[in-house]
Amino acid sequence: MSTSENVDTKQFQIQQRRYIGNKNKLMPWIKMLIAENTKGDTFFDVFAGTGSVTNAVVDDFDNFVINDFLYSNEQSFYAFFGTEEVDWDKLNRYKDEFNGIDHCEKDDTYFVDNFGGRFFSQVDAMKIGEIRERIEQASDLNRRERAILITSLVYSADHIANTVGHYDAYRKRDDIEDRFHFDMIKPVDMTGKNVTIYRADANEVVKDVNADVVFLDPPYNSRQYSRFYHVLENITEWKKPELHGVAMKPDAENMSDYSRKAAPEVFDDLIQDIHGKYIVVTYNNTYENAKSSSSRNKITHEQIMDSLNKVGETKVFSQGYRFFNAGHTDLAEHEEFVFITEVRNG
Repeated sequence: MSTSENVDTKQFQIQQRRYIGNKNKLMPWIKMLIAENTKGDTFFDVFAGTGSVTNAVVDDFDNFVINDFLYSNEQSFYAFFGTEEVDWDKLNRYKDEFNGIDHCEKDDTYFVDNFGGRFFSQVDAMKIGEIRERIEQASDLNRRERAILITSLVYSADHIANTVGHYDAYRKRDDIEDRFHFDMIKPVDMTGKNVTIYRADANEVVKDVNADVVFLDPPYNSRQYSRFYHVLENITEWKKPELHGVAMKPDAENMSDYSRKAAPEVFDDLIQDIHGKYIVVTYNNTYENAKSSSSRNKITHEQIMDSLNKVGETKVFSQGYRFFNAGHTDLAEHEEFVFITEVRNG
C-alpha cells in the first residue's frame, strides 16, 4: 500500500458529519454561481465549518485559505486538506487496534462517566475515550496523521451518537445500543494545491489574508456552534474540563458575536476589512419566517446589502431550500441567498 493513499473502501466523506448550516446540498448551485461571477486562483473560506464548501470548489482554485474557530473543524482541515505525507499502513494498523478495544488500558473514566448512558452507550463511550487517549499518547504520528485519527474518531462517534444531529441535548432513553466502529476518513486529493489553515476569529484573520474570492457563511442565529458541538470539541481538544448541566457542557468559550445582537455591526466591520476581489456571502430568510427567536437570523437582508454595497457592486441570487431545525420552526417558504460582490479596487 502506498504511504500517501488509503485503499480502504469504507471511509467517511467530508460531507458525512451532521452539522447545522451545512451547504453540501446547495453546493452545485453555489459552485456554479462562483464560477460564473468570479475570477481568480485563491479561495478563502472564512467560516469554513466542516470544510464542505472548500471541498466542492477544490478543482476550481490553486490556493486555499481555510478558517474556523472550532477545534474539531481545524483538525478536520488538516486531516482532509493537509498536504503532509501520511503513512496509511501505520494508520490502518491503528484502526485495527482501535476496533479491537474491549476495555480501558490507558484512559481514565472521564469520557464514560460524563457521556456514557447519555450521548453514547457505556461501552461505546469507553471505547471513544480509550481511543482518544491512545492517540494522545502515540509518539509515532506526525501532525496530519494525528489529525486524521482524531477526525476519524469524531466522524465515527458522530455517526452513532444518541442525538438529533447536535449535542445541545441527547435522546432520553435507557437502551442505547453499542454501535461504535472506528472507520477512517477519506482525505481530499490536494495534489498541486497550496493550503493555509487557521483557527481564528473571522474578523481578525481577514485583516491578514489576501484572496481573490472570499467566501462568507457566518452563523445565522443565536445558536452557538461551540455549545452545539461541545462533545466533539471535547474529544478533539482532550483537556477533560469540568462539565455542567443535563447536556454535560463545559464553561462557555469560543462564543460568536454573529449569534448575538451585535451581529450586524460585526458583519459590517468584517466586510470593511476584507482584502479580496470578490466577496461571496450565503445567508437565508429565517429572519422573516422563524417563529422561534433562537432560529431567527441576527442580520437582515437589507443590512447585508448595505454592508456589501459600501465596498462594491453586488448581485443577489436565491433558491428555495429545506432548512435544518430541531423540530419547532416552520420554514415552509425558506430561501437561501447568495450575494456576490465585485470589490472596488479589489
